Amino acid sequence: MPFFPRKKTGRSANPAHIRELAAMKVIITEHARKRLRDLRQDKISISDIISAASGIPGRIPTATRFRGFVAKPGRVFDIVAKDIPDGRLVITIIGK
Repeated sequence: MPFFPRKKTGRSANPAHIRELAAMKVIITEHARKRLRDLRQDKISISDIISAASGIPGRIPTATRFRGFVAKPGRVFDIVAKDIPDGRLVITIIGK
């Protein structure tokens, strides 16, 4: 199998940008907190939501549904999130 060198994209890892993404504040709406009490969202914790929301790369200018997150107990869930000036806003949680 021939070896092909990786093509350089011209982008370097900017430590300031990485710190900005890592330090992004996650805000969970009251609606999302209320849904956590429903049977369908059982076993999904606040820490699961924070780790899922902070693990989404890039910026989210409009409310977008992200699918396929797994909580520590194994429950699969989706989140709807959007970036606002204060941080990343989690609008709702949908348990599977």
